[in-house]
Amino acid sequence: MATGWLKGTVKAVPSGDSLLVMGSVKGGPPPEKTITLAGLIAPKLARRDGRDEPFAWDSREYLRKKCIGKEVTFKVDYVVPSINREFGTVIMGGQNVAYDVVADGWAKVRQQGGQNNEVKPELLQELNEREMKAQTEGYGIWTKEPGASEASIRDLPPSAIGDSSGFDALGLVESSKGKALPAIVEAVRDGSTVRVYLLPDFQYVQVYCAGVQAPSMGRRSPMADILPSEEAKASNGESKTGEAAGEAAAPMTTAQRLAASNSAAAQAEILPDPYAKEAKHFTEVRVLNRDVRIVLEGADKFNNLIGSVHYPDGDSLLDLSLELVKQGFVKVVEWSANMMEEDAKRKLKAAELQAKKDRLKIWTTYVPPQTNSTAILDVNFSGKVIEVVSGDCVVVADDAAPYGSPAAERRVNLSSIRAPRIGNPKKEEKPAAYAREAKEYLRNLLIGQQVNVTMEYSRKIGAMDGPIPAAAAPGSDRTMDFGSVFLVSAPKGEAADTTLPALAVPGQPQGTNIAEMLVVRGFATVVRHRDFEERSNYYEALLAAESKAIKGKKKIHSQKESPVTHINDLSLPGSTKKAIGFLPFLQRQRRLPAIVDYVLSGHRFKLLIPKETCGIAFSLSGVRCPGRGEPYSEEAIAFMRRRILQRDVEIEIEAVDKTGTFLGSLWEGKENVSIGLLEAGLAKLHPSFSTDRVTEGHLLLRAEESAKKKNLKAWEGFVEGEAEANKAAAAGAKALEAKAVPVVVTDVLGGGKFYVQTEEARVAAIQKTLEGLRLKDKPMVQGMFVPQKGDTVIAQFSSDNSWNRALIVNAPRQSGAPTAKSEYEVFYIDYGNQEMVPLSRLRPLDPSVSSPAQGLAMLCSLAHIRVPELEEDCGEEAAEFLSDCVANKPLLMKVEEKDTSGGKVKGKGTGPRSIVTLIEPESSRTIQSLMLENGLAKLEKVNRWDGPEKKKVHAELEEFLSSAKKNRLNMWSYGDVESDEEDTPRRPMGRR
Repeated sequence: MATGWLKGTVKAVPSGDSLLVMGSVKGGPPPEKTITLAGLIAPKLARRDGRDEPFAWDSREYLRKKCIGKEVTFKVDYVVPSINREFGTVIMGGQNVAYDVVADGWAKVRQQGGQNNEVKPELLQELNEREMKAQTEGYGIWTKEPGASEASIRDLPPSAIGDSSGFDALGLVESSKGKALPAIVEAVRDGSTVRVYLLPDFQYVQVYCAGVQAPSMGRRSPMADILPSEEAKASNGESKTGEAAGEAAAPMTTAQRLAASNSAAAQAEILPDPYAKEAKHFTEVRVLNRDVRIVLEGADKFNNLIGSVHYPDGDSLLDLSLELVKQGFVKVVEWSANMMEEDAKRKLKAAELQAKKDRLKIWTTYVPPQTNSTAILDVNFSGKVIEVVSGDCVVVADDAAPYGSPAAERRVNLSSIRAPRIGNPKKEEKPAAYAREAKEYLRNLLIGQQVNVTMEYSRKIGAMDGPIPAAAAPGSDRTMDFGSVFLVSAPKGEAADTTLPALAVPGQPQGTNIAEMLVVRGFATVVRHRDFEERSNYYEALLAAESKAIKGKKKIHSQKESPVTHINDLSLPGSTKKAIGFLPFLQRQRRLPAIVDYVLSGHRFKLLIPKETCGIAFSLSGVRCPGRGEPYSEEAIAFMRRRILQRDVEIEIEAVDKTGTFLGSLWEGKENVSIGLLEAGLAKLHPSFSTDRVTEGHLLLRAEESAKKKNLKAWEGFVEGEAEANKAAAAGAKALEAKAVPVVVTDVLGGGKFYVQTEEARVAAIQKTLEGLRLKDKPMVQGMFVPQKGDTVIAQFSSDNSWNRALIVNAPRQSGAPTAKSEYEVFYIDYGNQEMVPLSRLRPLDPSVSSPAQGLAMLCSLAHIRVPELEEDCGEEAAEFLSDCVANKPLLMKVEEKDTSGGKVKGKGTGPRSIVTLIEPESSRTIQSLMLENGLAKLEKVNRWDGPEKKKVHAELEEFLSSAKKNRLNMWSYGDVESDEEDTPRRPMGRR
């Protein structure tokens, strides 16, 4: 019967003149109605006979593409009960759909009589007019093109008409493996099974969605069509007892009841599983009668196709299986998921896990299995990595925690990965393959670096899972905290090697995921968690990185053996004699590169020396920190852990004690760590400390004096003069105070460097001795004297023809013996200048002038300021100004500190350098102040480790710098041009 106007969405298009329209009811599958366009008849599609009527497919396709998924308004005009069809009018976009179908020539108007008697006359008139125009123009089925009618009939394969006996599913999969096949979904059997036409051959196949299985739609018993059940009768409007129809219920005998019971069992209907109808509707709304892409993954033993169905959603294609899993309509099944790519399979499992957590649809009553892990919510912090425990565990110093507090250092196990176990030498457990390499990679990458940390879950480890700490109570468990660590700055040397993007997730830490870097390089594997076990928030990225490492056969995934490194541990008990035997080998180099493996106390460490492949116990010479249990002992350990633990350092070994502990000095970068300890008041000098035995001893004394004056830590409550030891220390410090001495500047280099003579009388005596040798009257015999690079000789200076002591910097390269004209580059060790000299002006060094061997020219640079090099802006002007200030003038020089990092003297500008203050005796002005005042130098920044005296000098020099900036002199002519790098305080240079 006719209805009023209704609204709905076109769900399917069965033919060229009918539409399946669904309502918009929420909470389950909405009501549906199939509407045949009143007054029209379209060509019929093939059924069992296998042939379409001409233009049947084109007619259906026209209406499908026009209406599928669109909102329409419709009403039922009349119903034909004999064929159970409803005819009506459908309006889309304000236009009657029937008008467009007829106007474009894809359907005919029904002839007068019969059903057309129910159609309104004005509708028929409009349809006839449009049909006449379509015929005249030759649109659609009215085309006038010869042979078009026959060509429009599809040549359907047997599978399209129900004959699948000759269908080769495996052959189709092999021929189309990896290809996206265009298709149109013709039917949906259940939420994960569709029947499609594969285009362009119209192969009609059933495809099971790969990796998933939807709830069953149930089925009816074959007997149900012959003997309908009482429930079926009731659903068709029939009474179960007949009383509603006015009939009396006849009494049943026992035999009749038994027969009826058996009959009911035979014809029982299997009802759909929970959420089966909802899953089917979800699939129908998205793919029914839609253009999709099918990627065939495989076929089962029953010749069924398994594949991925991708449907359009805006500008992207979505995977039907994945969307069903996300909504909780299906479960993941391993047997077909194994046919998929690993990445697609991981996505399905991750989506299923999330659906279980959210208890969606079929997982509403899901009860997760018990696990030994729990989530940690909203625990993010930043800090510096101070220790790498293993390839998957680090210790981070929390920036927000008070220094020295128990929470200041936090151990973080990297979530969802496992690196090779490092072993335990004390228990004779050897490291697993690539365990040391993984730890070393992480050490080089992270130590001292700023990181962001997201804590994700904790896990209780019982006796069955691993060793329990000795301090734990019997039967207790230990808890491990897991999280993701992100390196803030770009990894050094990694930019060209990694394809891993830095994460930038709103509300999450930013940086490079360290776990991902370890996994992609083959230093760790990804943990396969149980379904409901907590895991990394970036688990999918970790799995993708592992796939890449396996494909590239990286490290633990390769067939190569792990490099074997034997470490001779001299710190173990019973190794004292061996340690004493190693002393000469370790003293061969003045400074040895080492790695701090463990901080035993504030002044005692375990070091690894890679060059000698040995581990040693090492103690700072002359420095002692509070012992265990004493005040500030733990603070001293924390101070050194943050300062040097697992850092690359340099050591200078002086001796070894009776316990096998080596004594010496240790530098991190260019800074002696003993100075930092003393300045912080966390250590004291040994009572028998002697500056002659310890490198940079005078600086250690100065650092201790600074801590005493400030009453820091161990010196809290210290009163000057209270003890005899205090008086002796003060007297020693006073004796070490540098005094200004008269000097003569002999040569000026760029960058504020120059050479001075402090012993003019001694230089004059050497010159007098050289003049008495009458070298000019003693010509060289060719071939008798062949100087080599590094030899000290006597050379005749080109400017005044005087003879001076010199060092051969470079010798000529030639095949034969040198001639008199062969030129040598020489450095005058008593003056600091350098030039090219022919062999004829060189003589062997006479023993009478061989002392002092190191020369009397001292290389110096100005303290407290930074002078531009010659190649920098204002560099030449600065060098000329410095030369004018010091040339032919008596000066006073005060040595502030010494830098021995330049090594031995090998020519001009090389060798140990003294950092000094130059003073004009007449004006008492320093050369530094003059250069700052004229805008030819910058003032070095004051560092936190600098003493009060240095800070006072800097404050005085700041006035001259401000004057130059204000007057825009030389390097300040364009304003303040200091860079960020220059603003960063520099660490003190290595000193002796």
